[in-house]
Amino acid sequence: MMDAWNGIGRLLIVAGLALAAVGLILTLAEKWPGIGSLFGWVGRLPGDLSITRERFSLYAPIATSLVLSILLSLLFYVLSWLFRR
Repeated sequence: MMDAWNGIGRLLIVAGLALAAVGLILTLAEKWPGIGSLFGWVGRLPGDLSITRERFSLYAPIATSLVLSILLSLLFYVLSWLFRR
């Protein structure tokens, strides 16, 4: 039973570090030439809703969420396939 918790703990640590690395890259992307253009599409796809009124603004990145979901699903599928071998 402890082996299962140990594996889950390691997985959560790796996932947290990967998420922090992606966040750092996205934060610094505008300051590094060339990298900012790679992530320029994030939040600007057709299907991302942006509504602005006098005292109200709504932003719902629906298309960006779908694209990121597909990319992450493919990534996790490939990783699970590699670790099963």
